[in-house]
Amino acid sequence: MPRGKERSGRGGQQGNVQPFSDEDASIETLSHCSSLSDRTSLAEEAGETEETAQEDFQYKLKAYIDSTVDKSAKTRQSALDGLKTAMANKILYEFISERRMTITDGIERCLKKGKGVEQCAAASLACLLCIQLGSGIESEEVFKALKPVFKTILNDGAANIQARQACATSLGLCTLVAEDDIMDVYATMECFESLFTHSYFREDGSRPSVSPQTTQLHINALLSWALLLTICTGSHIRAIMQKHLAKLPRLLENDDVNMRIAAGETIALLFELIRDVDPEIEFDDWEPLCEKLSALATDCNKHRAKTDKRKQRSVFRDVLKAVEEGGFQSETIRFGTERMVIDSWVRKRTYDAFREFVGSGMNYHLQANEFIRDVFELGPPMLIDSASLKAMKTSRLERHLYNAAAFKARTKARNKFRDKRIDVGEF
Repeated sequence: MPRGKERSGRGGQQGNVQPFSDEDASIETLSHCSSLSDRTSLAEEAGETEETAQEDFQYKLKAYIDSTVDKSAKTRQSALDGLKTAMANKILYEFISERRMTITDGIERCLKKGKGVEQCAAASLACLLCIQLGSGIESEEVFKALKPVFKTILNDGAANIQARQACATSLGLCTLVAEDDIMDVYATMECFESLFTHSYFREDGSRPSVSPQTTQLHINALLSWALLLTICTGSHIRAIMQKHLAKLPRLLENDDVNMRIAAGETIALLFELIRDVDPEIEFDDWEPLCEKLSALATDCNKHRAKTDKRKQRSVFRDVLKAVEEGGFQSETIRFGTERMVIDSWVRKRTYDAFREFVGSGMNYHLQANEFIRDVFELGPPMLIDSASLKAMKTSRLERHLYNAAAFKARTKARNKFRDKRIDVGEF
């Protein structure tokens, strides 16, 4: 049975369509205002959430600071690790500067009363505290309180060997950051010399018997000594050359690969500094030194591990180039939208020293830490909003297409040197 025709309004819509009234306009206006207020409230909620998160973070830090003087060694260790992680990954200058002496007291207590692992954590935290505060009166106050403790542990043969190793490294960087008197810097360098010179060959040519842990202590002392060498005056560098340049090459014969590498890099650094002071300077044992460095750069001894030989060859090729030609294999460090070139042994030793404590947070500190940016002559921190930073990044599709093209080109290049149809031949 056919259906009856229904009355339809304009546009084929069912029912009568009412004209647009003032009431509808007011409703639409209210909806717009409602959506605007929703967006505003969301922004306010986001700001409140961020502020709450910041308050919670500071509350945790305060709890960590209070726990550094707890009776439980486990609680103190956890507090030190928490503060280390926070300082390595964030800039906390304002928060820390107000509580620097409280944190210093906790570090000093952990160094004096704690044992091995706790002392190591406290020594690392001292360096991070100085890095946060930068070079100024605040870090000088911290270092003046901790320097006697560092030296006491370092020179105490009965102290925990791991604590002595940590103090050797931390004392070097804290001196670089916070020491205000160059004569005190020289005194600290002599303290390091009294350690690593025990690995020198004796006057009769015999090799000293040193345990692996003590060797590591000597390595740390040598690297800290080399770090402070970068801020010495020209006259002091000449004195260092006369005193140590003839003896340092004997460390290249050490059984420990890390000692050989540390000695090689220190020799390259010393040659770079000497040439800056006096380009025409001569070294009597230059040819024997180059022969020794060349042998280490092409070392094929079977009794050494492959990884050690690979690492040693890579380093000593650069060291040999530095001694013979005064060159350096530059390296580019990218962080955010900026880049920094490591173009000298001085910069490399300084960068490695900071990175040892800051770790994965080094790129963030290069971007935001005014003191570290000043050390590497990067200028004031660049302020880039999130929208600009997002626009600078390549899209996921662009990265995928680039990687696919690079993979295809690499495969084609490799296939030229691979002929799968070659007969192996008769056995």
